[in-house]
Amino acid sequence: MARILVAEDDDNVRAFVVRALEMSGHEVTPAEDGGLAAEILAERQGAFDLLVSDIKMPVMDGISLALTAGADYPDITIVLMTGFADQRERAHGLDALIYDVLNKPFSLAQLIGKVDDALSGRPAEIIPLARSAL
Repeated sequence: MARILVAEDDDNVRAFVVRALEMSGHEVTPAEDGGLAAEILAERQGAFDLLVSDIKMPVMDGISLALTAGADYPDITIVLMTGFADQRERAHGLDALIYDVLNKPFSLAQLIGKVDDALSGRPAEIIPLARSAL
């Protein structure tokens, strides 16, 4: 069982991710945005094994949250989620900080597989980024 912080502004996606991770035996703390997630991290002094965060959120986006979490709590593993190709490219520069980016929409099996891989330290599957047309 791992302690996981989930930052996602979409209520339905957050509920899906939290339920899926809890059903897999993890202790999950939800946050409605990156700012709240950063507060929870600080209050609990980074006492999480994994941070799963959407990239595009109000208050503090997932990139800023990942930078903050990585700087303050370097042992936390970070998985970002996004439904936007341009946001995935923004995360590309954070390769040393984040484990991987999970593309939305994703299935229950994809979510659990990515979380299990991240927690076990298995190398992330390399998926080439699509080049945007010039």
